[in-house]
Amino acid sequence: MTAPLFEITKTATFDAAHYITDGPEHRPYTNLHGHSFKVEATVAGEAQEPVGWVADFADLDQALKAVAAELDHGLLNDKPGLERPTLEHICLYFAERLKEQFPGLSRICVSRPTIGESCALRVS
Repeated sequence: MTAPLFEITKTATFDAAHYITDGPEHRPYTNLHGHSFKVEATVAGEAQEPVGWVADFADLDQALKAVAAELDHGLLNDKPGLERPTLEHICLYFAERLKEQFPGLSRICVSRPTIGESCALRVS
């Protein structure tokens, strides 16, 4: 039998402002505005000994919240890599910062729950 594969997920939140300049004209998102964001990071893999877990939830929580804190109450457009702060680019931003510490990182999902929008990135 092959070893079972597990997925663990942690969630963090942040609030930030942004604007989109490259989209169609006369859309409300071309103006400066803000959102409450939720980000979920999923790490997949086999349970690792000696503890028997994929990764330490506390480590994932700390790393995810540290990246969210970089963005919290700021202007996303001012962050290198987020000059065009679409949900897609925000997913990439988190993946790039978490992948080294969590090689089993398999998914990042960023959402704006109050308006029912989300984007998921499958990390390979």
